[in-house]
Amino acid sequence: VHRKVVPILIDAIGAVEPIRSAAIRAQVTGTLMKIAIQEGQDVNQGDLLFEIDPRPFENALASAQADREKTRVQLENARAQVVRYRALSDGSMVSKEQFQQYQDNERALAAQLLSSDAAVANAKLQLEYCSIRASISGRTGNLNIHEGDMVRAGDAGAMVTINQLSPIYVTFSVPQQYLATLTRYRADSMLSVMVTPPGIDEKPEKGALTFMDNTIDASTGTLKLKATFENAQHRLWPAQYATVSVTLAAPEVLVVASSAVQNSQTGQHIFVVKPDHTAELRPITIERTFGSDTVVTKGLAEGEVVVTDGQLRVIPGKPVEIKSPEGSAAAVSGAEPGRGKGKGKGKKQDT
Repeated sequence: VHRKVVPILIDAIGAVEPIRSAAIRAQVTGTLMKIAIQEGQDVNQGDLLFEIDPRPFENALASAQADREKTRVQLENARAQVVRYRALSDGSMVSKEQFQQYQDNERALAAQLLSSDAAVANAKLQLEYCSIRASISGRTGNLNIHEGDMVRAGDAGAMVTINQLSPIYVTFSVPQQYLATLTRYRADSMLSVMVTPPGIDEKPEKGALTFMDNTIDASTGTLKLKATFENAQHRLWPAQYATVSVTLAAPEVLVVASSAVQNSQTGQHIFVVKPDHTAELRPITIERTFGSDTVVTKGLAEGEVVVTDGQLRVIPGKPVEIKSPEGSAAAVSGAEPGRGKGKGKGKKQDT
């Protein structure tokens, strides 16, 4: 029986999902002239992905600019007339109604110039949409179009999807009874999460619990959680399933080999080898198990020797013979005659 650090874990099965995902679609209609990326390529935000034939949009921009220039000339002439007729109006050379018409014409042309500016800005925007760029950094997926295709604004299908791979989420659910425990431990510190993706390399990735849903799923009675991982080596892949372990705490506790624990109608117990080499049946209280160890909260003391094998031949209060892993045996003085073959065996636990 010895003390060691045994983490308190919550195990679950989770699914990997990108923190950010962008489905790239065309915002203008035209012929696809160029594909500037390869499938599965890493791209940065702002990188060029596709080019649509810009000539119709260049013509539309030139037309909008010409209309704006025409309106600007008309506005300048209207302003000059307002200045000229203001002086005539002050000298009662023209009626106030006529002067008011020139002022209204100036205001209408000023508003029309604003509309022309907006038309030019929209034409420039449509021209910019001909160069489709990455809205996020990540890795591109399957290309659903080819050069020469006619692409249309509002198409339901994406031209390509970009998924952010680093950092990345792992989403998982735990039973609702863990809510109070998670809330209590999370209030003390950031909870560590280990995730092991399937495959030959079972080295886990380390992350942190960053999200707890604000409601319990009524249909399943589970709480949704998310952990964030740097995923520098891209071992975690979107939509992949993985084994998740949330570490709530890592206390130092009293442990014993799980093979020493016996079950009976009265509860769980262990055979303890006393200093005089006799066996004692000791009821114990178990908190939890971790791997091949069992955490004991009551019934044992650090340094005690317990029987881990051959319990069926152990009789409480009778001598036992401790055999080392190499197979050598140490005879116990005071053993009953004729019980050589029926004596209990136990492996001495290292302390």
